[in-house]
This record gives sequence, structure tokens and C-alpha cells, in this order.
Amino acid sequence: MKYAIGIDEVGRGSWAGPLLVVAARQKASLSLQLADSKKLSRIKRQSFMKHIKLSCDIGEGWVGAAEIDSLGLSAAMKLGVTRALGEISARSEELIIMDGAINYCNLKFKNVRTIIKADATYPIVSAASIHGKVTRDRYMSDLGAEYKLYSFEKHVGYGTKYHLDLLKIHGISNMHRRSFAPIKALAVI
Repeated sequence: MKYAIGIDEVGRGSWAGPLLVVAARQKASLSLQLADSKKLSRIKRQSFMKHIKLSCDIGEGWVGAAEIDSLGLSAAMKLGVTRALGEISARSEELIIMDGAINYCNLKFKNVRTIIKADATYPIVSAASIHGKVTRDRYMSDLGAEYKLYSFEKHVGYGTKYHLDLLKIHGISNMHRRSFAPIKALAVI
């Protein structure tokens, strides 16, 4: 089988920060030890990054909080996929394996397989998942230095009790997704 493109996203359900869609095109052998990024420790994910960068062409599709609020999550996913595939100049005939049940690819892509939990069973999708998680977590940690009141480095924008407590104390920032509950409720207070 020819090498495929794997697609996964990170930050979809986050209350703050961008959505990141990663398209990884395999160009060399990939480790079979790769797994769903959520099931690997931070150290293990980081240790895989060098191998992933050597074995794959990587396209990143960043979609900011304001874009997500403006477009809605489904359209934001489609935009992220379009941006990620554009970065690696994906061709319409290439095999694309996308994590999840919904095909967010442009209709010009004819060979797309949507597979639930593909990040746990296809190394190329796992590579996209790991790259995305490490990259977005690093971005959110760096954002924590700029937005000190929100401790993004601790929860990377996801909905935790700690994050909610900080929102109740400090209000919302321009990095928060105003269309997401409970941010939406806090925005009207």
C-alpha cells in the first residue's frame, strides 16, 4: 500500500485557545509503538516527536477561538482540515485516513476513510495525533506566560474545575471561545 495521509485534531472541546488539525503524510517507516496521544504520557509523546518529524510531512491547520465562534465547530473543523492538507499540498487521489466518523475534507478528495479511534489503530493517524497534542499543548503553555491569570499551562484550555474557578474570578479573555458553555454563560454576567 502507498503511504497515506493521517488526520487528527486536538483542542476540539477546549474552552480556550485554537483548534489544531494535523495532516501527516508518511514518507518513511513509522514506529508501530505509536498510539492515541491521549493514552501516552507527556514524556512519551515528546520522545516520539523527532521520529514523527523525520518520518512524516506535517501540515498544521490552526483555527483560532474567534474563528470557531464565528463559523461554528463543524465549519471550523473543515477549515482546519483544509489548511492542514494545503500545507502538505495533498493531492486529490491520495488516501486519507481521518480519525472520527465525519469526513471534513473538501469534496475534491475522493479517497477518504473516516474511522473512529483511528488514532489508536493507524500509526499515521497516531503520528498526527501526537504531533497535534505536543504542538498545541506547547502553544497553550506559552500562552500561559502571556495570560498569567488563566494558568493555560496547567489545563491547556480544557474545561476543568480549576479553569472554571479562574474564569469566575477573572472573567473571560479573548482566547476563550464565547460560543462554548460555560464561557457563553459567563460572557453575559
